[in-house]
Amino acid sequence: MSAPTPQYLLVRRPGLRLDEFSQRSGLHPDMVRKLVALGLLDGAREGTELRFEPSAVAVVARIQRLRSGLGLNYAAIGLVLDLLKRIEELEADPRRRRTSRWTPAS
Repeated sequence: MSAPTPQYLLVRRPGLRLDEFSQRSGLHPDMVRKLVALGLLDGAREGTELRFEPSAVAVVARIQRLRSGLGLNYAAIGLVLDLLKRIEELEADPRRRRTSRWTPAS
């Protein structure tokens, strides 16, 4: 009888590698690393490798619009991103939704 053939399970890590993410977002990998270091972009570290959710491409687009369109520095961009996230959370909260709109008293 021969020994059983070993079976290997290939597991693909979720998310985009830095090079894939850089290509999709149009940013140099060093710039992507800078945004992660500044806390503007979430990247998961796996050893020495960075991985990104595909939705982070939209975050980079928002950062670029704030930087070029409004001329904001990175500290201000962080503040605006936090505020926009909070607004989205509040708007998504069903307890905050009202069926009627507020109207000023006459």
